[in-house]
Amino acid sequence: IIKKYIILMFSVLLHIQAEPKLYFITPSDGETVNCEVIILDGDTVNCEFIIKFGLSDFGVAPAGYDIPNTGHHHLIINAPLPDFSLPIPANENYIHFGLGQTETLISLPPGKHRLRLLLGNYVHIPHSSPLISNEINIVVE
Repeated sequence: IIKKYIILMFSVLLHIQAEPKLYFITPSDGETVNCEVIILDGDTVNCEFIIKFGLSDFGVAPAGYDIPNTGHHHLIINAPLPDFSLPIPANENYIHFGLGQTETLISLPPGKHRLRLLLGNYVHIPHSSPLISNEINIVVE
């Protein structure tokens, strides 16, 4: 009986699928990010630093490839979540990583910033059950 119970529990565990999770590896919520490089463009000062994206129990695929259970990252900077029924906007507040990138070197001005990740499907539309990270707040200096 114990052997049958162990086999039954093992087979049940194999069929349980974890919920996908989208998150930031770096930076962390509340982190003060120190500039790696300072860019001067006229009167504008920007700081460059690396952001690393995390994704579990789901795959990353470039835009244009309709592969089940995959998507590509979009970084939202100081902006609200977009309309989930439309393609994610592409501008300075909604940055697309359609090649399947999982990290980026970003340039932001010093100050407080809100960051969030949103996974898009092969045509940049959020999935029917949107994969969204928690919003994090950082200070760039």
